[in-house]
Amino acid sequence: MTGSAGSDPGSAGSAGSVADDRSAIAARLAGFRRVPISRPGLRAASVAICVLQQQDVLSLLITRRAAGLRNHSGQWALPGGSREPGESVPDAALRELREETGVVVSADEVLGVLDDFATRSGFLITPVVVWGGPVGTLTKQAAEVARIHVIPLADFDRPPELLAIPESPALVLRLALLGGYVYTPTAAIIHQFCQVALHGLTTRVAHFEQPVFAWR
Repeated sequence: MTGSAGSDPGSAGSAGSVADDRSAIAARLAGFRRVPISRPGLRAASVAICVLQQQDVLSLLITRRAAGLRNHSGQWALPGGSREPGESVPDAALRELREETGVVVSADEVLGVLDDFATRSGFLITPVVVWGGPVGTLTKQAAEVARIHVIPLADFDRPPELLAIPESPALVLRLALLGGYVYTPTAAIIHQFCQVALHGLTTRVAHFEQPVFAWR
């Protein structure tokens, strides 16, 4: 990761540094001007980018979706899902985070919102950045989640791979993870989070393509 000594969110390890990292991430997100998408016909959804402390190392919570699901079975995902009628963007993200992983976070711990992402499978995703605090007991929702992983932010904060596919002129973004890969849209959302929240960069990712297996 890049950053000045003592301010790198991925290297928290001394007393008080985690609180400083939380404030720094919140400040960068507050200065970010998100780009919403208005596209009738897409299903509104929220996902939670949940930052956790794992032995004073800032980490990100990510799940592997259960096999047999109608949409995106077996794929890497951030906790999230469709918004219920009248439900706000942050409330839906917090509810899905609680239901899928057992992590309970108050509205006060929402740090910011990133760009919308329209998926080929018919969803309009709004990513919500949430401060989850120290890692506690994680309880997966068996019907939707096969596994829950807590991954150091440093593992994600690296240049992504961009792939060309014959089915689209746009490039697919992917990130290496645990011997495999996580792909757009999840990888693109995580990449934007790292760029904005950790480095203060305005990086857009909504133009990236998804692999063909994620189109349905």
